[in-house]
Amino acid sequence: MTPEEIVAAARARTGLEDFGDPAILEGLGILLKSYAEEAKFTETGMARSIEAVVAALANRMRVEDWLKRHPELLERPIEKPLFVFGLPRTGTTLAINLLHADPARRSFLRWEAFDSVPPPRPEELHGGPRYDAMQAQTELALKYAPQIAAIHYEDADSPTECQFAMAPSFCAQVYDSQADIPSYHRWFLHDADYGPAFRYEKRLLQLLQAQAPGRWTLKNPWHPLFLDALTAVFPEAQLVMTHRDPAEVVGSACNLLKVVRLLYSDDVDLIAIGDNLVETFEVMIARSEAFRARHGQDAIFDVQYADVMRDPIGTVRSIYGRFDEPFTSEAEAAMKGYLAANPKGKHGRHEYTLEEFGLTRDGVHRKFAEYIERYRIPVKV
Repeated sequence: MTPEEIVAAARARTGLEDFGDPAILEGLGILLKSYAEEAKFTETGMARSIEAVVAALANRMRVEDWLKRHPELLERPIEKPLFVFGLPRTGTTLAINLLHADPARRSFLRWEAFDSVPPPRPEELHGGPRYDAMQAQTELALKYAPQIAAIHYEDADSPTECQFAMAPSFCAQVYDSQADIPSYHRWFLHDADYGPAFRYEKRLLQLLQAQAPGRWTLKNPWHPLFLDALTAVFPEAQLVMTHRDPAEVVGSACNLLKVVRLLYSDDVDLIAIGDNLVETFEVMIARSEAFRARHGQDAIFDVQYADVMRDPIGTVRSIYGRFDEPFTSEAEAAMKGYLAANPKGKHGRHEYTLEEFGLTRDGVHRKFAEYIERYRIPVKV
């Protein structure tokens, strides 16, 4: 399909015309061309991917229409949002879920990423027709790929990644994860302007906080790629970066991509997955270091995965301390409740090998030796 056909399909679905910033059509065009020429989708995989693109644009149209009718929402600030990021599989999910337990905080929930209009009332954050529809969809997906739950599980009202706020701008890592699409990968990693995606994310958050406010607490492992664009749009952003043994990061992330891509294709190149992620992680580290060089080493607060696992409450307390935020007894009790209800391994054990992806532990450690040394990351030899 062409971008024009996607736009026409979203307009037919919504009865709306405006999708906002036309800059998003660049990424959409590159994505669709990559789908057609490189993705090696099954028929079902292609249909699923095109449906996701149309649905994302349709949701964006509804968001823009709501903001057009309620422009006062765009005057409401996003105050000191906290962004948790790091290489994937470094504890960002546990960190964001603990932070989300604090009743003073507001997270970007999975269901509202896909069905954002109208903005939810507080009682709708964890229940109601849109929540129910997403939870049913989640449970159905797990029937087809139950192993995903052991790798990364989200309920309908779990905090989800900012990449799903970027997806309606067609500038998001989720597309690069779902398929081996080298042209889109190169554009996304090296040529894309991330500004339009973050400007839309801010508009989306301004809509979502209309009736259910709180201090936005967000996460996306891939944010090291775009810290300049993120902080240009969110100048008060509080930045937290998690760190883990890169061999564990690469192996775990590769296996997640393998499981995801097998839902869309029966011709998945495992070596390409390894090459793709190693390159991406090198760029992520380089850009985060360049950001620190411009803004100071303490522009980002660093957290070790080992500490998150060993002392999760103490580690989160250190995040509050870094940004002079009150760590209330209500927040601590809620976080302890989350940990009690969600023990490690609740959804199964995630097993993987680096060799399956043409990599070795020693090779990954050599590749990322400078990063390991700089942040004193504990590694397994």
